Amino acid sequence: MPEKSIPRNVLRNAKGLAIMTVVKAGFIFSGQAGHGVVVARTEHGWSGPSFVGTGGAGWGLQAGAQATDLVFVLNNDAAVRAFSRGGNVTLGVDASAAAGPVGRDAQAAVTPKAAIYTYSRSKGLFAGASVEGAVIATQKEANDRYYRKPVSAMDILKGRVEPPHGAGQLRAALDR
Repeated sequence: MPEKSIPRNVLRNAKGLAIMTVVKAGFIFSGQAGHGVVVARTEHGWSGPSFVGTGGAGWGLQAGAQATDLVFVLNNDAAVRAFSRGGNVTLGVDASAAAGPVGRDAQAAVTPKAAIYTYSRSKGLFAGASVEGAVIATQKEANDRYYRKPVSAMDILKGRVEPPHGAGQLRAALDR
């Protein structure tokens, strides 16, 4: 459905993407955890993936469980740098985030207004209002295993590390 997809112009102008799955559950107190990858545009196409994980907690009038697929469209170099430092990223502090534009009108003339656009799709049932905190952190050990040597998130996202063969399918899908 075109109205529900990320407009091609948004993806075409992206400096990077963070793609994650996050699971959240709770009753009054909640917890969330997830994992995913970050890729960035380089002079030679998309970088290989840098692995990230997230975790957080919340408190409030809430109940349920849900799994959410998230795509963060990184619209500028500062947003990509926030994910390449090798430490934690706190959305709202390290980089501004806004719901991404959708629909046919957004397709024609989108100019990035936020450092990061977010798109999501959830399954499950979770309702309520709460105060929450979460961080996104580089999974250094996962990067080292995948690239079969010690590598930094910065080197991966700058394109200084040759992506393994397994990254080809993701990189090809992003080039479409």
